[in-house]
Amino acid sequence: MLTTLAAFLVTIALLVVVHEYGHYRAAVACGVKVLRFSVGFGRVVWSRRFGADRCEFTLCLLPLGGYVRMLDEREVPVDAAERPRAFSRKSLRQRAFIVSAGPAANLLLAVALYGAAHMVGIQEPKAVFGQPPAGSVADRAGLVAGDWAQAWSSDGQEWRELRSMTDLRWVVMQALLDGQDLHLEVADADGRHRRSVRLDLGTGVDEEVDASSLRRLGLAVPYSPAVIGEVVPAGPAAVAGLRPGDLVLSVDGRPVADAAGLREAIRGHAGVPMSWRVDRAGTDLRVVVTPRPVLAQGQGRPTGRIDAIVGRPAEMVLVRSGPVDALIGGAQRTWDVSLLTVRMIGRMLIGEASLSNLSGPLTIADFAGQSVERGWSHYLSFLALVSVSLGVLNLLPLPMLDGGHLMYYLFEAVSGRPVPDAWLERLQRGGVALLFLMMSLALFNDFSRLLGLH
Repeated sequence: MLTTLAAFLVTIALLVVVHEYGHYRAAVACGVKVLRFSVGFGRVVWSRRFGADRCEFTLCLLPLGGYVRMLDEREVPVDAAERPRAFSRKSLRQRAFIVSAGPAANLLLAVALYGAAHMVGIQEPKAVFGQPPAGSVADRAGLVAGDWAQAWSSDGQEWRELRSMTDLRWVVMQALLDGQDLHLEVADADGRHRRSVRLDLGTGVDEEVDASSLRRLGLAVPYSPAVIGEVVPAGPAAVAGLRPGDLVLSVDGRPVADAAGLREAIRGHAGVPMSWRVDRAGTDLRVVVTPRPVLAQGQGRPTGRIDAIVGRPAEMVLVRSGPVDALIGGAQRTWDVSLLTVRMIGRMLIGEASLSNLSGPLTIADFAGQSVERGWSHYLSFLALVSVSLGVLNLLPLPMLDGGHLMYYLFEAVSGRPVPDAWLERLQRGGVALLFLMMSLALFNDFSRLLGLH
């Protein structure tokens, strides 16, 4: 809990400071007087003044955001001597530059963070498939447990390397959003017998795109052999005589391809005896296992449990790049994630992606804690992802966001006059209401995930 809270606070503080510092540096560069640089909202808990202008730097009680307050004639009366340094007196180009500098700072930070993560190196699951569910896209493509995806192509001609399951999932999600088929070059566990398969993502796939799409496609679970791990004393596995290291070959005469298939068979045989064929250090054994029924909350019928770990952790590979390649890759990943974020928002607006994809502070905190526990490279990648999201979301053309101000400036550039004050007030009110609805939906999604409703 403390790790999660600390990781969340560091995440928010870093990204907010970088965002607001972008605005601050751009304002100073354009000769605008900055009155306050604040991290957080509400009551001030720490305050100091620095620089020739005695700008006030503050830390406030609620750290979920921040702001830079500049000298502006629209907010307070400004002495004649200082009017040239007011934000409202700057050219349209300078004002647009100051407003866009915050999101730009977040995107540049993401490039650096992605680059640093890949220079450190990230342990990621090897792109080896578990047995896909019958009838899924992966099953129809002919993929089987143990297939190792080594390259991908959108047209079956120009092939690109796949370094890990993470790379594969990223490529699949992009193809799914594009509604395009995906070609994979796969081999066996030793890298032999290479063949090409096509994932039919253009037709016959659910229109709604969300976090469960990979599972529906049959691509969510990496390969793990059907090996028994730790066995709980007096549980069904122990009673049947199973031991750690036993490799399950078949259940009721049907071959077992991997751990996922074995777990599925166990879940479907609550209270029903199963005949297992097991390889124990080269010895062929027959055992009868009767999973105990467990009725989970929200389930209509019980599922089977054998009180033993089934399967081993997926095989991992180290994904690492040199400094130049890492920065180039960081820039490419930042661009790709930005485009994916925009497209996903567009899909949500037209109903082709689930609104459950919208996450709030609780989900961010949860993933922050998980990424720290997995290692610094994973946390750096997580920070980069949130930084991209913050940068892109702030560029949306919504009142109260930086993108909304840029839309005002676009109107001013086209019409030759600023947006009337009456319309500004109405748009700001509408923006506050819309942001409140978005935050409420994000929090609802957070609590739904915590309660297991998603």
